[in-house]
Amino acid sequence: MQIEFLGTGAGSPGKFRNVSSLALRLLDERNSVWLFDVGEGTQHQILRSTIRPRKIEKIFITHLHGDHIYGLPGLLSSRSFQGGNEPLDIYGPKGIKDFVSVSMRVSETRLAYKIRFHEFGPEEDGLIFEDKTFSVYVKPLDHRISSFGYRVVEHDHPGELQVEKLKEMQIPSGPVYGQIKAGKTVTLDDGRVINGAEFIGPAQKGRTVAILGDTRQTDNAIALAQGADAVVHESTFAKGENKLARNYYHSTNIQAAQMAKKAHAGRLLLNHISARYNGYLAKELEKQAREVFPHTHVVKDLEVIDIPFKKE
Repeated sequence: MQIEFLGTGAGSPGKFRNVSSLALRLLDERNSVWLFDVGEGTQHQILRSTIRPRKIEKIFITHLHGDHIYGLPGLLSSRSFQGGNEPLDIYGPKGIKDFVSVSMRVSETRLAYKIRFHEFGPEEDGLIFEDKTFSVYVKPLDHRISSFGYRVVEHDHPGELQVEKLKEMQIPSGPVYGQIKAGKTVTLDDGRVINGAEFIGPAQKGRTVAILGDTRQTDNAIALAQGADAVVHESTFAKGENKLARNYYHSTNIQAAQMAKKAHAGRLLLNHISARYNGYLAKELEKQAREVFPHTHVVKDLEVIDIPFKKE
């Protein structure tokens, strides 16, 4: 599991930061990519990465401000041209279907795949997706328009088959190993009865990532980030700019750090950085936040962050 930041800027594209978009790379887990927001120029950023549009399985939109969705029509069209034939799921606030549908209709774009829209109202709160490998939860945040945060929870991985233990007991490899790994009780040719559960190692706890849209301080952010391995949070304003942040429905780096600390998160990744904070000023944002929450990092465009398993 990796997060690749395709755009880390706020409001409008800059020389060093494109507008909001990130990819949750789940290539090992499910051979797919999930996008969160698709700001203008996202497909140009994808060209600079190793992401293939046809691998994009789901798109989650945090809110409908232009710097988070203006790149969506172009990306959807390119995915069709580049061999993406599998259905695509788009999750987001009510209105995202109209935005996409009107763009496709006016431009007379015909897609080679089906889009399944999953829209929700401003009070949506809870589970919005689940399968055998992941669950995704959503909660409303506090922004000028409806804005949401997502909590992506990986299900625990089954324990590994303890092959060495089986070899020590002189149990020959073969189809019986598959039955033992499935936890079944099997009878060997020599009459021994083997309980498969005794040969399975402990389960590997899945990882959790919280990806939040634009927001002021809110308890819902803490709930989404609770115990997460990594939290992506906006940092539009700096230390001492609380009043500006509140007036514009955004957060400061310190407020984001305080949230991560309260949530006992593993790591805080700050994005949605104002163009005012370039070079050493971006580092200053990070330094200030680390005084509150040491495991803070201000991300850059095209930076890839690994989300490793926790060591037991």
